[in-house]
Amino acid sequence: MPRRLLAALAATGAATLVLAGCVAKSDAGDASALTVTSTDGECAVSEATATSGTLTFDVSNKSAQVSEFYLLADDGLRIVGEAENIAPSASRTLTVVVQPGEYFTLCKPGMLGAGVGKASFTVTGEAVAINGPDAEQKQQAVDLYAAFVKDQVGQLVPAVDDFVAAYESGDDETARALFPQVRSYYERIEPVAESLGDLDPRIDYREVDAVAEGLDWTGFHRIEKDLWVPAADALNADGETPAWQDWTPSTTEERGEFGDVLIADVQELFDYVHSEDFTAALDAQGISGISNGAIALLDEVATGKITGEEDWWSGTDLWDFAANVEGSEMAFSLVRDLAAAQGDDGAALVKKIEDGYAALNESLAVQGSFETGFIAYPQLTDADKRELTDLLNALAEPLSQLTGTILS
Repeated sequence: MPRRLLAALAATGAATLVLAGCVAKSDAGDASALTVTSTDGECAVSEATATSGTLTFDVSNKSAQVSEFYLLADDGLRIVGEAENIAPSASRTLTVVVQPGEYFTLCKPGMLGAGVGKASFTVTGEAVAINGPDAEQKQQAVDLYAAFVKDQVGQLVPAVDDFVAAYESGDDETARALFPQVRSYYERIEPVAESLGDLDPRIDYREVDAVAEGLDWTGFHRIEKDLWVPAADALNADGETPAWQDWTPSTTEERGEFGDVLIADVQELFDYVHSEDFTAALDAQGISGISNGAIALLDEVATGKITGEEDWWSGTDLWDFAANVEGSEMAFSLVRDLAAAQGDDGAALVKKIEDGYAALNESLAVQGSFETGFIAYPQLTDADKRELTDLLNALAEPLSQLTGTILS
């Protein structure tokens, strides 16, 4: 992808998230705390149901590793609340305002991977009115975004390890299957890496961009070209340079080097999102960073994925497309209620954006899903591409008004 000087922020998900805040006493849920026991293999919550309002989870870490506890929305992706960095034998309390609906609880010993003990959690009762100060709601949105980024990068690290292991060992079939799945974690939070100088170029530059800027070409797309050997008559993404010009498939030793570099760069990303610098950067950008992130990730789709130029060799662009849209929609969900609170105009804008995401997701679902896989980009017809492009443009127009509405 071309280098984009973005500092916008985004996460992933697909529905409305009501932010935590102060509530009237009459709206509060059961005052007794729910207990959570986190072990290396379980995440035991004392109750599977609760009443809407302010919920408290007392989390005890019985694992030998530092652990985290998550309350996830019904899509299993969006983070409603989290308690992180719980040391072995230590406890942490999570207090969060929760609306009626279906949720999941999950613990993550070691703070890596998909976590353990994922279980359904049901909240009954009436909708809770949030009376907290506007600034408090905005900070909660930033905090939830930070939690999601950490979660996605935490899953990216072991996924990259598995992908690189297959690539370095010459198990190309497994590596090809893992390639689009691994990239989805990165694509959902891509603007974070893009704000870190040369980290995104090292991880995710296309060949044509690296050559244009005189950089060493490493990362996902360098490995991609090894896994999908270009045909003798294929052209590079610039549409002019023969794919085989100055190109030789990597040796086993070179594969080891490229794989190790990708692992190191992803570890650098992990270290950053768990640093005070990351927290400070999010706080500095505030709520506008999240709303602008929704726009930035949709731009990612419009300028790269919809053209088929991102995953030039593999044709897996629709996986990236879907992950970017998820990231954009989640960023929107974090600020939705703040926009809707801006009178009739704000409510109308929110409705238009929601309808735009629904139409785009419906069209994209025709081409596949993360569970079943997406069709290869070259299999899209011109009509398919036009439909997706039109839906992207229809959504981009109201979405471009989001930040201004929130800050008005």
